[in-house]
Amino acid sequence: MAFKKGFSALVFAFPTVLGLVSPQKRAVCSDGTTVANAQCCNLVQVRDDLINNLFTNECGDAAHGALRLIFHDAIGIDPVAGGGGADGSIATFNATELTFPANQGIDDVLDTEGPFILKWADVLTPGDFIQFAGAVSLSMCPGAPQVKFVMGRPAPVAASPPNLVPNPFDPVTMILNRFGSVNISPQEVIALLASHSVAGADDVDPTIPGTPFDISPSTFDTQIFIDVQLRGTLFPGDGPNQGEVQSPVQGTLRLQSDHDLARDSRTACFWQTLATNQQQMQSQFADAVFKLSLLGQNQNDLVDCSEIIPAAPAFTGTPTFPPALTSADIEQACASSTFPDLPTEPGPPLVVPPIPQADDS
Repeated sequence: MAFKKGFSALVFAFPTVLGLVSPQKRAVCSDGTTVANAQCCNLVQVRDDLINNLFTNECGDAAHGALRLIFHDAIGIDPVAGGGGADGSIATFNATELTFPANQGIDDVLDTEGPFILKWADVLTPGDFIQFAGAVSLSMCPGAPQVKFVMGRPAPVAASPPNLVPNPFDPVTMILNRFGSVNISPQEVIALLASHSVAGADDVDPTIPGTPFDISPSTFDTQIFIDVQLRGTLFPGDGPNQGEVQSPVQGTLRLQSDHDLARDSRTACFWQTLATNQQQMQSQFADAVFKLSLLGQNQNDLVDCSEIIPAAPAFTGTPTFPPALTSADIEQACASSTFPDLPTEPGPPLVVPPIPQADDS
């Protein structure tokens, strides 16, 4: 973990004024991309390096980790406790922030992503890099939206205060209040959880790292909103563990927070609407994650480089229940409408394989 040992010494080495190319209108970058601001052309090489050498052109563990990192960095801000929000402090001040219990497992993400943060330090500050890598990671996952990215965040000046990242065992009211303190609504919280469609757990049950949250962890689809609404019947490993409740399909792990938010009267109906509406899920997530990326920042001071972010492959599937499960297995939570009666995927009951782990050597 050499990255984490040496990174904090570079806190003041990052540029506060970015842009290796003078701004001008409608520039053409080296790959043929046309951008409104020529500064954005500096990101082409960074983007291609991430796609080919960090994510290796797949929606795998490294891409999942990059998406997770944008949340763990950005939520580190509070109107009372302070913090810089989406400023990269989780990388620069990792010796402090990785001690926070809710950041368990982020050390592995930083070991994988950290060398790239250092490599491109003359182009992007840590805060910009984390948000850029997260946006690019989504382009690896079929069905993901093309999210906005802006650059120009100053280098972080201090670690985030502790206890700002929600835990999977926190009560729903605590989670909603935490997000509400930074003006993120309950509906936006649920939209952000679409990220769990391409995610897995490494440390909730450390005996089974890489356990996905739904049956299709390489696809950014609505399956997470279906699977979590199904009645849990088993633990995939040696559970129950703190923050884990029973899941409906062998090989998947269900977070207590996901389970509770899907069944809480304040969020259950919106959760249900996303179960069968891919376009709405994409749109709501894209808006919410961009709002998250601006926490602690002034958008007017940032340069819009969204044109550099590639589009993800299209998702062509349809919502279904996992094999052997039906609407009878749904735990109805929305009081105003019934969960959709979906077709059941054919075949025997699934055993979902773990997500292969990124090489952190």
